[in-house]
Amino acid sequence: MDWDFIAGHVNYWMFIVLMMTGLYIVVSSGNLVKKIVGLNIFQVAVFMLYISIGKITGGTAPIFPSNSKGYLEIDPSIVYSNPLPHVLILTAIVVGVATTSLGLALIIRIREEFDTVESDDLVKIEQQLTSADNKEHGDAMGGMA
Repeated sequence: MDWDFIAGHVNYWMFIVLMMTGLYIVVSSGNLVKKIVGLNIFQVAVFMLYISIGKITGGTAPIFPSNSKGYLEIDPSIVYSNPLPHVLILTAIVVGVATTSLGLALIIRIREEFDTVESDDLVKIEQQLTSADNKEHGDAMGGMA
């Protein structure tokens, strides 16, 4: 690998770095807010990959000229960029903002209910609640709860 290859593909290297950083944050952190941040970093990396794929060097916007009769005059020598990846990313950004806001709203409700956002603490609380529920209602379920 020479320097020209690395410099020529810097956007793909950044994609790999951002994706692995986001994945590491999601896997290593027990804090739910940090997990949301990690997911957003991962998401931005995917956006960057799709936008990089859609860019064509020397390409122009896919706007076809028409003549006075309204017919398209397409010149086959002109290179056009593909607009589909950009349109998909615009939609993905809207969906990403919505899912991030929903995730943060759920974290707020979890914090109000259980007074923590750490997943380890939530597992302990859930075990305590399950144990208390088994003591109270275990006989009704044949002792199988």
